[in-house]
Amino acid sequence: MPIAALPGRALLAAAMVAIVAVGALTGLPATAAVGDGSPTDPNVKFVGRWDTSSTARYVSKWAGGYVKVGFTGRTVKLKQRNAIDFFASIDGGPDVAYKNVSGTVNLTPTSLAAGNHTLRVSYRPVAGSYHGDAVYQGVVLDAGAQTFAPPVSARTIEFIGDSITVGQLSSKQALTAYGWLVGERLKVEHTQIAQGGACLVATADGCVGLSVQFLKTGAEPGSPDWNFARYRADAVVINLGTNDSGHGVHTPEFQATYVTLLERVRQKYPNAAIFAMQTFRKRFVTQTQNAVTARTTAGDRNVFFVNTEGWITESTDTVDNVHPNDQGQRKIADRLAPIIAARL
Repeated sequence: MPIAALPGRALLAAAMVAIVAVGALTGLPATAAVGDGSPTDPNVKFVGRWDTSSTARYVSKWAGGYVKVGFTGRTVKLKQRNAIDFFASIDGGPDVAYKNVSGTVNLTPTSLAAGNHTLRVSYRPVAGSYHGDAVYQGVVLDAGAQTFAPPVSARTIEFIGDSITVGQLSSKQALTAYGWLVGERLKVEHTQIAQGGACLVATADGCVGLSVQFLKTGAEPGSPDWNFARYRADAVVINLGTNDSGHGVHTPEFQATYVTLLERVRQKYPNAAIFAMQTFRKRFVTQTQNAVTARTTAGDRNVFFVNTEGWITESTDTVDNVHPNDQGQRKIADRLAPIIAARL
C-alpha cells in the first residue's frame, strides 16, 4: 500500500521509519526526540561546566557539576559509557553512591510509585589518579514514560578553589564540601570550579593556575574556553592560596594575580557578589585583602574579603591538618552561608 493511502497513525509510523532510514543511508545522526532523556533533551538540565561538543554524550568537568531531569513512570536507568563513580538522588532523597559502574545502570531496583519524579546525578571529579568516565549519555525510562523539566533555581553560586573546595577526603567529596552544602542550604544551583592541588598562579612546575583555568571548560591543558553565556553566577566564592607557596609563588605575584582573577570574574559576571576567602592555613592573607582593596578602590563595591579566623580547628575538623572532614566542611558552610545569603 503506498504511504499516501495509509490511515492516520499508520501514516505517522511509516513516515518515522522513512526518516530513520534516510538518516542511516546518509550517515546523518538521528535527531533526539524531545522528552527522551538524551543529552540534547531540553528537559535535561546541566549545572556547572559540561563539555557539550558531542551531542551523543555530555562530559562533566571540574567538581560539583550535576545533571537534573524530571521523569514519569516507575523506573529510571542511567546510560554510561565506561566505568565511573557517581551519586544519584531521586525525588530529593539521599545521594546513593554507585562505584565503578558502566553500561545501563539501574537506579530503581525497587520500583517507584507511579507518577512524576526527579533525578539528580553528580559524577566523581576526574582528576589526579582517578580516571573515571564522567559521561552522561541519557536515561532509560519505562515504556510510554517521558521526561519533563525539573525545578531549577534561577540563581547560581560558583566556588573557585583547590582540594578543600573539591571536598577531597570528606566522605562524599564534592557533595560533602562546603560549596555544595551552602548551595543546598540556600536552595540555589551551585558548582565547584576546583581542582586538587590547584594554585592561584600557574607555575612553571605544573601547578594548575585557577586565575587562567577559570576561563576554561576544564582543568586539563588545552581545555577550550568556557562559554560564559551558558549561565551567569549570582555569587562567586574564591578560596585559593593554600598551595601557591609550595610552588615558589612570591607575595607580589600572588597579589597581582589575585587582582587579575577578581577582574576576570567581574568581567564574566558583572552583577555577581564576589567573596575572597582567607585560606584556613592563613597563607597570603594580607595579599588577598590587598587585592580586594584594590578592586574596591577601583570602584567595584560588590567584592568582599571573608575573614575565616576560628571557623575550624585543625585537630578536630580536618583529616590531616589541611583537608576538612565532614564536620569541618559543615562548620565552614554554617559560617559562609549567611554571609552569601546577605548579598544574594
